Amino acid sequence: MNDVFLGSFISALSTGLGAMPILFMRNITHRLRDVLLAYAAGIMTSASVYNLIPEAIQHSNWFVLTAGILLGCLVLLVMEMYIPHADLEDPDSKTFQLESKSFLIIAAITLHNLPEGLSVGVSYASETQNLGNLIAFSIGLQNAPEGFIVALFLVNQNIGRFKALGIATLTGAVEIITSLIGFYLSSWVNGLVPYGLAFAAGAMMFIVYKELIPESHGDGNQRIATFSFILGLITMIGLTEWL
Repeated sequence: MNDVFLGSFISALSTGLGAMPILFMRNITHRLRDVLLAYAAGIMTSASVYNLIPEAIQHSNWFVLTAGILLGCLVLLVMEMYIPHADLEDPDSKTFQLESKSFLIIAAITLHNLPEGLSVGVSYASETQNLGNLIAFSIGLQNAPEGFIVALFLVNQNIGRFKALGIATLTGAVEIITSLIGFYLSSWVNGLVPYGLAFAAGAMMFIVYKELIPESHGDGNQRIATFSFILGLITMIGLTEWL
C-alpha cells in the first residue's frame, strides 16, 4: 500500500516538476518540445512492450493479452470521441476564448492521465518485483514534458506563472486516485492483474501512437525526434536491466 501510494505520488508530482521551468522562461522551441515528447514516447513504448505485455502473458495467455490491449485502446478512443480535446500545436492561437480553451486543455490532459494512474496501480498489484517502480518511473518521465507544455500553454494564455504551475501539477494529481483504484481492484478481483496489465499497455501505446508521436513529428523535426524516441526506448530497457 505504501509503495503504490509513494510511486503514484512521485509519478504524479513529475507533472509539476516538469512545469517548474515555466517560472524562469516563457517560450520553448518546437524542436525541443518535439525531442521531449519523442523521448517520452520511447520510454512508454519500452515500458509497454518489454514490461507490461510480457508480465501479462506470463500470468495468462494470448487471448487475455489481446482482450486487455484492445480494451485499453477502446476506452481511450471513446474518451477522445466524446470528451473535448485540445491539441498543443499552437500555444499562441486565439481560436478559443481564454476561459474556454484553458478549460479544454486542462480537461484533456487530466482525462489523459486517468489510464496512466491505472497503469501504475495495476503494476504494483503484480507479483513481479519492481514492476510498479518501473512503470511509475516511465509514466513520471512522460509526465514531466507534458506538465511543462501545459504550463507554457497557460502562460501564453495570460495566466500567471505560479497559477499555471499549480494547474499543471493538479492535472497529474488525478493519477494518485486512479492508481489506488487500479491497485485495489487488482487485489480484490482474482485474475484481474493480467487484464489490467494488458489494459495499461494498450492505453499507453494508444497515447504514444495517437498523441506523442504525431505531435513530435509535426514541425519538421522528424529526424531528431526519431533518434530521441530510440534513446528513450534504450533508456527504459537499460533501467529494466539495472533494476
